[in-house]
Amino acid sequence: MLTNRLTQLAGAMAEHQLDVVVVVPGANLRYLLNVSFHPSKRLTLALFRRDGGRPSIVIPTLELQGVHEHLGDVADAYQWTDSEGPSSALLEALEQVLPAQRARVAVEHTVMRVMELRALEDAGRQLGVQLEIVDATPLLARMRMVKDVHELAAMAEAARIVEAALGKTIAQIKPGITERQLSLICTQEIMAAGAEGESFGNLIASGPNSANPHHNVSDRAFQPGDLIVLDCGAIYRGYASDITRTVALGEPTPGARAMYDAVLKANTAARDFVRPGVTGEQIDQVARGIITAAGYGDYFLHRTGHGLGLEINPCHEPPDLVARSTEPLAVGTTFTIEPGVYIQGVGGVRIEDDVVITEAGCRSFTTFQRELLVVPS
Repeated sequence: MLTNRLTQLAGAMAEHQLDVVVVVPGANLRYLLNVSFHPSKRLTLALFRRDGGRPSIVIPTLELQGVHEHLGDVADAYQWTDSEGPSSALLEALEQVLPAQRARVAVEHTVMRVMELRALEDAGRQLGVQLEIVDATPLLARMRMVKDVHELAAMAEAARIVEAALGKTIAQIKPGITERQLSLICTQEIMAAGAEGESFGNLIASGPNSANPHHNVSDRAFQPGDLIVLDCGAIYRGYASDITRTVALGEPTPGARAMYDAVLKANTAARDFVRPGVTGEQIDQVARGIITAAGYGDYFLHRTGHGLGLEINPCHEPPDLVARSTEPLAVGTTFTIEPGVYIQGVGGVRIEDDVVITEAGCRSFTTFQRELLVVPS
């Protein structure tokens, strides 16, 4: 699997006339080499060559054992100690991958820190090579957007885990329990169900708080008549799930039920519309059109969905399901569909599913009940 990805990367580099792609610890490094590090003040860089040769990793010695365990002899490691500093190791690694005089080097614009960029630039000057720095993000995002069978299996299991946890969390809703208490229960249930971790800090928003799409969990106690939004996810083998369901504590008002029905209709129509070649903009238009026709257009405050895979927090993967997202989407592309309506002072509804484009249309990893679930009050 790693060999295929490195071959694909080399082909993309040739197409874009890139000499080197430089990746820092994060999702792209995990995708390309199946190694994970937490970014730290110690310089860690992976250098990928245009000719498809063995990548090089500049790495502090304390991380070397972990690299060998995951990579074996797939890459060349250039280690450095705290007493030595990384300069010599970086120079040695760059000498192996940079052409003479001038090089087109792609880096992760939204991830690489100034520390790493300056180290690259300084090393280039010492080697007498003029570096043209460009953005690697579009190239890497395009590779990662279409998932293989192993990635899809991990995402399906991540969805199964979070749905098992979500069911047990909802079963514990009752008047008087607070958002913060239910949030802790949700975390515990996700971990107990087999997750490596949560995809993000879960969101529990009740009553008027549910009108805030990104509400911060509070100490508000649930009350009969509340709409309660639960947004949570699980990580399995590095891959994320992301699900939102809205439940009612006791019988909802006719207005709340009408709002819910509009969002459910939009979610269903958007999932039914998905097929190979569709664009994010088109999916967004389907969901948004239904909510607008129901009279809630001004209260649909966000895009219809976002990409899903190794990354979800703090940055979502492409594609975006929003206006001006016009790239046709291929089989294997994974994303969320999550229309919502949010009325200040009243409450909100969001129904979110994780889907993948198939030859036949759309498969949803998430299958948790979408009809309004009314919890006894």
